[in-house]
Amino acid sequence: MPQREIIHIQAGQCGNQVGAKFWEVISQEHGIDQSGAYVGDRREQLERIGVYYNETSSGKKYVPRALLVDLEPGVLDVIRAGSNKNLFNPSNYVHAVNGAGNNWAKGHYTEGAELIEEIVDMTRKEVESCDCLQGFQVTHSLGGGTGSGLGTLIVTKIKEEYPDRIMSTYSVVPSPEVSDSVVESYNATLSIHQLIENTDAVMCIDNHALYNICQKSLKLENPRYDDLNKLVSSVMSGITCSLRFPGQLNSDLRKLCVNLIPFPRLHFFLVGYAPLTSQASTTFNNITVNELTQQMFSPGNMMAACDPRRGKYLTASAMFRGNVSMNQVDDEMINIQNKQKPLFVEWIPNNIKSSVCNIPAVDHEVSATFLANSTSIKTLFKRVSSQFSLMFRKRAFLHWYTDEGMEEMEFTEAESNMNDLIQEYQQYEVVTAHETMGGDFYEEEDVYSASYSQSEGDLPGSQSGSYESGSGVDDNY
Repeated sequence: MPQREIIHIQAGQCGNQVGAKFWEVISQEHGIDQSGAYVGDRREQLERIGVYYNETSSGKKYVPRALLVDLEPGVLDVIRAGSNKNLFNPSNYVHAVNGAGNNWAKGHYTEGAELIEEIVDMTRKEVESCDCLQGFQVTHSLGGGTGSGLGTLIVTKIKEEYPDRIMSTYSVVPSPEVSDSVVESYNATLSIHQLIENTDAVMCIDNHALYNICQKSLKLENPRYDDLNKLVSSVMSGITCSLRFPGQLNSDLRKLCVNLIPFPRLHFFLVGYAPLTSQASTTFNNITVNELTQQMFSPGNMMAACDPRRGKYLTASAMFRGNVSMNQVDDEMINIQNKQKPLFVEWIPNNIKSSVCNIPAVDHEVSATFLANSTSIKTLFKRVSSQFSLMFRKRAFLHWYTDEGMEEMEFTEAESNMNDLIQEYQQYEVVTAHETMGGDFYEEEDVYSASYSQSEGDLPGSQSGSYESGSGVDDNY
């Protein structure tokens, strides 16, 4: 049976640390030990293991379909010496020596450009071993040099070569209060400019929101990066669980994109996970579909510093795992849309996609992964844009980028593109169901409904009146 494979690429320090934790979580779910051998006891663990793993010719070892990339050897050396040192293919490590030094231009143009051919060749080799490639997933950060510069270069080159495959990224965006580097707003703006054009789906994550979840929901006093990365890995695992395990209602990367992206540029998602409870209270809780749904739509569960109540949901996706009734899921989705009606745009009537996978996650009997295409994400871009403008107005730190061959025009274009994106989100937030975005569609429709009501007269049961009064699918449901 052909498997719909995914090729995983992790770039930079952040990307490699998130990626390493992701492979720990995935290996646990599939019963793979630290050497790549199968030690599980359930048939379904091996049934679709080919989504993320290559099987060796001996059939005794499973190797992650992963590329580990960095511009300095430090982080990759830690993985090589760590507990999973025998898991990854040694020839899939690619690194330089000098590093990017928090400079997007070094990652994208100079240091990164020297490695990109080797990375594309390795990707091509992995693609050739696939039966039915679904797409690519990239883990990286937008604030540093390697993850942002080289990460977006990898995304661009692979999208050029495989334009019909899904390109999804898990991008760690700058936090509102904690800054990792002074120039992160430059790096993030230049990266977002590339992600708008060359990706199909971007899951936005920030460390500050993850810290808040760890401290407030999980009750961890001093969260470590390992705890933060586990949260991100849970989301990554939940998004692809339908590809890897049997379920009542399946989902995959392409279905997600088709159902969540109403317009091509608006593909930046908020992500969440449920249940999020402290270890001590786990045994006292009865997790129901209702509880999962309430948690999923709670602002405190979002893994980026955006409050969905300050915008509107264009679309959303709820992916449940475990012994969950499809009927309950459908009822809860209808209830949440009715209860929070002002938070959903009215011109997309049924805008929550749901799926159910029968196999539970390792640490929860029932769980849910949440993706939302919400206009509130514009606050994230506005924050980056305002920080970018303050520095760019004075041309501060610009020489580090122009010395690597960049021109000021690239900064201006990137800023303009991001501001256009903010405007688009704003525009679709305020538009109503009876407004058009610049065409004559509704005028023609009004003419049609007028002639229809004339020809039918005011007959009992005529639907033209109810249509013109604005009652939509939700009201009649």
